[in-house]
Amino acid sequence: MSDPPEARILQSWTVNAAPWIEAVRSGSIQSRRQVTDRAIVDAVMSVHPARVLDIGCGEGWLARALTARGVAVTGIDAIPALITEARRLGGGEFERQDYEDIASGRWQGGPFGAAVCNFSLLGHDSVASLLSGIGRYLGERGHLIVQTLHPVVACGEREYRDGWREGDWTGIGSAFTEPAPWYFRTLASWLSMLGRCGFELLECREPSAAGSSRPSSVIFIVRSSHA
Repeated sequence: MSDPPEARILQSWTVNAAPWIEAVRSGSIQSRRQVTDRAIVDAVMSVHPARVLDIGCGEGWLARALTARGVAVTGIDAIPALITEARRLGGGEFERQDYEDIASGRWQGGPFGAAVCNFSLLGHDSVASLLSGIGRYLGERGHLIVQTLHPVVACGEREYRDGWREGDWTGIGSAFTEPAPWYFRTLASWLSMLGRCGFELLECREPSAAGSSRPSSVIFIVRSSHA
């Protein structure tokens, strides 16, 4: 990757692979435990896929959750330590792949009934390229499901406009270091990018914790506009 923030994202996840594995194993991330884990599983199952491509699969928790529901899952991630752990735990097929391999079509896989990106789209150019390339791996009328930070909530007190932001590990754990930067997109920007990449919006979900007045995330369920 030529863009320094993009390279910092990979560096951050490389050095934080071990604490991330422990955080997922222990269930220490409250928002995941209360809302977002169940929300993404429900969203994927709502399109009834037989095979799923989990992009940015991490240590494979989502693959295992979907496999337990009868779905065949292939997970890919750029971080070797996360793929090693995913293979150790099982529950799917796991490969170390860079996003560029999907964007360019170099990776050989599919067709899949759905692809899912669960909080795994953090960059700028890399995300647009990835989304433009996903369609070739989807079967006829295949779906893409993206869960990400809700722009209205994640914006905080800053100006509501696209741009790089410095990350932090607040609420995640003290063992994490070198937080990854991430590219903030407004809701309109997300929808526009998905459209440019060949997808039409079917549903937008805004899951929230019980009793909360703010959404915990946003989930886009889209399908190829060429289907």
